Amino acid sequence: MYVKDTHTLIIGASISGLATAACLHRKKIEYLIIEKQGRVAAPWHSHYDRLHLHTSKGSSHLPYKKFGKRIPRYPSREQVIDYLEDYQRTFDIHPIFNTEATTIRKTDGYWLTGTAGGQFRSKYLIMATGAYGKPRPIEFKGMETFPGRVLHSYEYRSGRDFKGQNVLLIGFGNSACEIAIDLYEQGSTPSMSVRSPVNVVPRDVLGIPVLRLSLLMNRLPPRIADVISAPLVKWLIGDISKLGLRKMPYGPLEQIRRDGKAPVLDIGTIRHIRDGCIKVYDDIDHIDGKTIYFIDGKKERFDAIVAGIGYYRDYAEIVKVAPCRFDDLRVSIDNQKYFGQDGLYFCGYWVSPTGQIREIASDAKKIAGDIARKEPGH
Repeated sequence: MYVKDTHTLIIGASISGLATAACLHRKKIEYLIIEKQGRVAAPWHSHYDRLHLHTSKGSSHLPYKKFGKRIPRYPSREQVIDYLEDYQRTFDIHPIFNTEATTIRKTDGYWLTGTAGGQFRSKYLIMATGAYGKPRPIEFKGMETFPGRVLHSYEYRSGRDFKGQNVLLIGFGNSACEIAIDLYEQGSTPSMSVRSPVNVVPRDVLGIPVLRLSLLMNRLPPRIADVISAPLVKWLIGDISKLGLRKMPYGPLEQIRRDGKAPVLDIGTIRHIRDGCIKVYDDIDHIDGKTIYFIDGKKERFDAIVAGIGYYRDYAEIVKVAPCRFDDLRVSIDNQKYFGQDGLYFCGYWVSPTGQIREIASDAKKIAGDIARKEPGH
């Protein structure tokens, strides 16, 4: 069992970890980065084939390196992977792979991070594992009687696997909505079971990425910004209540502030619902064999179930610190009370109304800058 010393330790080598590593590299700050998987950007290799960024490449690149000019406005999964792997090479980032942090605590002024092979001792610690990691369980009354395939959206790869089948997709988040399109395009008959009210906004407004407009609105209180933008959103999206969906009692920016969840950026799902290509059902009441009964009394037979029900919020509680440090992650770095306290930083845990990757890039620069200010010679 070894003890390896480093000035700064980064845990996680996906988007947040790579961004912070590049920023530390620019500041000439020594660091190590550990990753539990065997490659960088491991979650992106596991996502479904059709996945595209829902935010434009102009606002979704990491510090000091943009997407190439030939890459489309909304890069595909493969294009994001290529970009991140090239980013790793550009900034000479060499993670220690297959190394999972199992314990983290502060002792005698240093952070001790335990792994199966040994410990890392660092003055500074950057958590870059992401806010969502553990899939929510799929639990419905009678589910054990369902004879078809049941899988969480993280296991979904392609609609080709369900061609010719009647598939129920549970949930109405951004991934669920894109998977519904993929199922339709690949020759299955998709339906969506939607339990909760939703906010839906267009991905583009008159050819302009909606998140670019969100940057302008971000100066206003969320509730006021939602009131101002509501007529435009309704004009572009229409009345979703006519499609079997219920609208949230507050708008998309207020949703992010209250719930920490992003609204749906529509990339065509609403049109497919309106055209009858994707059906919408209420919440599930119970399952009996291939027949699924919904709480409004409707029922339908399905061949497979894909649960786009999300993940548990993971505030990296592996780190042994006061609960207030995790409460702090519900706001942006600029508004955190304990940012950098005791040499501990979190990158990419706040859901931003102006785009998650953009926020990660900003976080990474601020974290590296704060460490540099605390160190002589920077």
